[in-house]
Amino acid sequence: MDSRERILTALRHQEPDRVPVHDSPWAATVARWRREGLPEDVSPDDYFGFEIAMLNCDLTPRFPIETIEETDEFIVQRTRYGSIRKNFRDFSTTPEVIDCPIKTRDDWPPIRDRLQAADHRGDWEELRRQVREARAKGRFICFVGLHGYDILQTYISSERLLMAMATDPDWVREMIMTMATLSVDMARIAMDKGIEFDGFWNYNDMGYRNGLLFSPHTYRITHKDADRMVYSFFREHGKPNFLHSCGNVSELIPELIEVGLDCLQPLEVKAGMDVRRLKEEFGDDLSFMGGIDVRAMAADDPAAIEEEIASKFQVAKENGGYIYHSDHSVPKNVSFERYQHVMELVREHGQY
Repeated sequence: MDSRERILTALRHQEPDRVPVHDSPWAATVARWRREGLPEDVSPDDYFGFEIAMLNCDLTPRFPIETIEETDEFIVQRTRYGSIRKNFRDFSTTPEVIDCPIKTRDDWPPIRDRLQAADHRGDWEELRRQVREARAKGRFICFVGLHGYDILQTYISSERLLMAMATDPDWVREMIMTMATLSVDMARIAMDKGIEFDGFWNYNDMGYRNGLLFSPHTYRITHKDADRMVYSFFREHGKPNFLHSCGNVSELIPELIEVGLDCLQPLEVKAGMDVRRLKEEFGDDLSFMGGIDVRAMAADDPAAIEEEIASKFQVAKENGGYIYHSDHSVPKNVSFERYQHVMELVREHGQY
C-alpha cells in the first residue's frame, strides 16, 4: 500500500497493512535534529516517512507583512491578518498577541471585503509541483482551510471574541461562515484548475486543558452551519474531513460527527483526550489521529514512551480508524535519537 491507500483504508474503518504515520515537529525541533544527525538535505517528512502532504492557498486578508521590532531574541511583526504578534526568533512557542485589527463590529466589514475567493490567492504552478511530488511519494494530500474560533483570534482578542460569542453570536456566525465560504470557494477553484487532493484539513482549536472554550450550545449557534456546509462539500466530492482541535473537545464530538467530520486530531493527552476511551465511545463513527504524549517522548526513562505507544496502539488501531501523530506537535526538548526510537516503536506496534 502507498500512503494514500493506507490512510483511506484506515478512514473507512478497515485495517491497512500498518498504522499510517504523520507528525508535526516545531521548526526549532527540526533545527535541533539537524544538529544531532538529521541530514541537511532531507526533510523530516522524508526521513521518517510521514504520509500527509498539505496544500495551502492564501486565506488571509492579505495585509502587507511589516517588521516592527527585531532583537536577538524576539521579532515583532504585523501579519497578513493585520494583527501584531511577538515571536521568539526560532518560532518555538505560541506568539504573544499585541494587537488585533477588529475591536468593534464596525471593524469587520473592511476585513470581510478582503476575504473573497480569487485566482491570485493560489500559486497554481507551485501547487501543481507539490502535487506531483506528493503523488510520486504516494502521499495523502490535504487541502488546508481555516474557519472557526481559532482563526478568529488572529482578528479579535480572545476576551473580546468570547464576549461576542455570548452577546452577539449572529455576528460571530457571519464571520465564521465568511471564512468557511472562502475555504470552499478556493478548493473549488483549485479543483477546476486540475489540482488534485484527497482530503480537507481545518485548524480550529476549541478546547483548553479542562474542557471547551465555549459551550456546545454556542458551537451550535456560531459554528455548526459553517462546519456542515464545508464538510458536506468535501464529502460530496469524495474527500474526507480532518479537524485539528487542541484541548479537551470530547464534549463536541457528537456534534462534529453529525456535521460530517471524519477524523479528529491531535487528541491532547494533558487535556484528558485519551484515544483508548474515545475509540471505545466513538470509534464506529469517527477516526482518530494522535494521542501520543510528547511528554513521554522527552522523559528520561524510555520505558514511558514504550508503554505509551504499546498500550494505546493496541486499542486505537483495532479495525482501522487510527493514524499515528503526537498529541500536539513535537517540541524541541525531544532529541533526534529519542524521536528515532519513537518511530521504531510506531512501526513495531503499528503492524497488523
